[in-house]
Amino acid sequence: MSDEMKACPQCNSPYGYNTGNELYACPECGHEWNPQELEEEQNPTIKDANGNVLQDGDTVIVIKNLPVKGAPGPIKSGTKVKNIRLVDGDHNIDCRIDGFGAMSLKSEFVKKT
Repeated sequence: MSDEMKACPQCNSPYGYNTGNELYACPECGHEWNPQELEEEQNPTIKDANGNVLQDGDTVIVIKNLPVKGAPGPIKSGTKVKNIRLVDGDHNIDCRIDGFGAMSLKSEFVKKT
């Protein structure tokens, strides 16, 4: 068994201990957790329409015409968007598109170049 202790994510007790496999357990509240899964939940990966992992600063291409409220026309399919920034939320990409300005996009409507 490992001597390493981790804080419980449920009650914040500093006495979480390794149970001998990948799980940790809290002696105070009885909660069990996997630290690797907890880390993945806190740092989710954002993927494009093809399943490629996106990162800040990537260049992407819009794969479908996207209507924009208040604009005379949509963002056309094939529009290249440079230097994206990933954010939390439903529209998880912040960017600047020529002719439209600052915009938020969903990652499911873009592909990485």
